[in-house]
Amino acid sequence: MISAGDFRNGTGFVLDGQPCQVVEFQHVKPGKGSAFVRVKFKNLQTGSVVQRTFNPSDKYESVQLTIRDMSYIYSDGDLYYFMDQSTYEQIPISRDKLEHALPFLKEGMVERIVSWEGEILEVELPNTVELEITECEPAVRGDTAQSATKNATLETGAVIRVPLFVNQNEMVRIDTRTGEYMERA
Repeated sequence: MISAGDFRNGTGFVLDGQPCQVVEFQHVKPGKGSAFVRVKFKNLQTGSVVQRTFNPSDKYESVQLTIRDMSYIYSDGDLYYFMDQSTYEQIPISRDKLEHALPFLKEGMVERIVSWEGEILEVELPNTVELEITECEPAVRGDTAQSATKNATLETGAVIRVPLFVNQNEMVRIDTRTGEYMERA
């Protein structure tokens, strides 16, 4: 059990039977009245972020998340199969759990799979990935009136903006949190 007064960023707790994780917290001691904790937390099952106040003495059950490194091996329709690095167990994950990761998901990549009581909650990509550009618009000399970037299609099918000097068949590093070009790899 964990009290609301002990909440910190990243703390996991169960609220109304749903696993939640603290995103931001603030202990407030007003001049008049009792202290309270203002918390912004993420529901790990639905992905929604909610802000709420708690009494510091309220007790909640701790969330015991299971985090495993698994490599993506193949897809079959709407199911994507991942293999545990230590046990070689293969598990299917549905497309709806991977929407944010699909533009950067490549066979052989290792991701962190977060689960709670056997239910997959999310797939965490590495912060950066290196992907090859399969299609790229040619750079036109003097075409810098608005921005010095152009569209490029990655090997996963995602389209990103890259600087004019980047060409087809080059490897680039992408920030998976923002989906933006970082540098050549």
